[in-house]
Amino acid sequence: MLALHHMTTHPMSARLTRFGAASVLTAAAVTAPALIPGAAPSAQAASLSARALGIAASKQGAPYQWGASGPNRFDCSGLTLYSFKHAGKTLPRTAAAQYNGSRHLSASARRVGDLVFFHSGSSSSSVYHVGIYAGNGRIWHAPKPGATVRLERIWTSSVWYGRVT
Repeated sequence: MLALHHMTTHPMSARLTRFGAASVLTAAAVTAPALIPGAAPSAQAASLSARALGIAASKQGAPYQWGASGPNRFDCSGLTLYSFKHAGKTLPRTAAAQYNGSRHLSASARRVGDLVFFHSGSSSSSVYHVGIYAGNGRIWHAPKPGATVRLERIWTSSVWYGRVT
């Protein structure tokens, strides 16, 4: 905490405010395991996910617009596409296609930076929303018309998880 308090006097404090303390701590939690020797493949995925999560968090407050994929307006899959593209990985455009293109995970295997897919049925065509897992049951996402990109608690148990590799 002392380090975060000290950072607020640094010239980057405005940027840190935009990211939010939760985002900075989330990114640090994802990046730190990447430094463990012998964890190279996992570290690469964690590093990619950490970068994508940070990019999504940097878009906090950007307005929702259906069909938009940045840099200033987003829909849900446009935000994930933009975030991962700028982190170094190309994703398909729609939430359902992103689900089909990710490595599917159980809730117990999810990690910060994984994709969270909201669904209304049992097939991939029932996926209707996507966000990036930020830890503690929260996601960064572009929720709906009239809203902005934000960090929000997962509001349903009808979710699947996917990892971008």
